[in-house]
Amino acid sequence: MATDQEASSSSSSNSNLTRRTCRYDVFLSFRGEDTRVNFTEYLCRLLVRSGLRVFKDDTGLRRGEIISQELLQAIDESRSAIVILSKSYASSSWCLDELEHIPASRNKLGQIVFPIFYYVDPSDVRHQRGNFGQAFTRLEDKFQRDQSKVQTWRDSLTEVAHLAGLASGQYGCEAELVDNVVEHLRDRLRSDLPPVSEVTH
Repeated sequence: MATDQEASSSSSSNSNLTRRTCRYDVFLSFRGEDTRVNFTEYLCRLLVRSGLRVFKDDTGLRRGEIISQELLQAIDESRSAIVILSKSYASSSWCLDELEHIPASRNKLGQIVFPIFYYVDPSDVRHQRGNFGQAFTRLEDKFQRDQSKVQTWRDSLTEVAHLAGLASGQYGCEAELVDNVVEHLRDRLRSDLPPVSEVTH
């Protein structure tokens, strides 16, 4: 049973979501080289067919290491964020800068954040170990002079990995995982979404 504090926090978050006007229902955060042309693309298409407005960054070539203001704004203007934590997600400073902003948006604006552990162990993400941790260590070596930034990324990974999500290892096929993700998001956002029967396929 939720405590009074948890209930109050949930009520406040839902109120924040209701009050603010959002351009998107879902912001997708993912490592392109891992999932762009398969899992993420399939998930995005099903979310759209289900009547959800999705922001998916399709920029193939990113210049520099600084995340664009457009992406940060898109996060803030989304009712929810799906974070696809794949094997090399933590090797990208761009992905981790997105991830750093997502919990901040959740805490400030009441955004729903939903992690997907895509062929990685949630505990490895939480503690930055195993194959996932190896990817993070390689990036950490590049940022040895900015340990505060590295620690912020660590904190963001730990925070998001503690949230309730779904792990690919729990499913016999990716289609089943995608179906469950979409069903979960619609349940959380259903207050002002059209019924599935009214969505154009």
